[in-house]
Amino acid sequence: MMHIEVIGLEPPCPKCSELIENAKKAAKDVGIEAEVVKLWVLSEDVRHKYGLLLSPALVIDGVVVAQGKVYKTERIARLLKG
Repeated sequence: MMHIEVIGLEPPCPKCSELIENAKKAAKDVGIEAEVVKLWVLSEDVRHKYGLLLSPALVIDGVVVAQGKVYKTERIARLLKG
């Protein structure tokens, strides 16, 4: 199972919410079983693990693939396919 994290503000801003939905749809479109979770950008764990992030950020299996951008579903799907 793939692990996708959307890192952003709490409560989620419109950009964070859009990125979460795009990530869920991309995983479904590609047929990949994925867990999509939302993390708070200011949490100590997130800062320690990933360093300074622009929000929203997209992390796929522990690799930061986007910061400060809302990737469209199609672009996330390409990333998921490798």
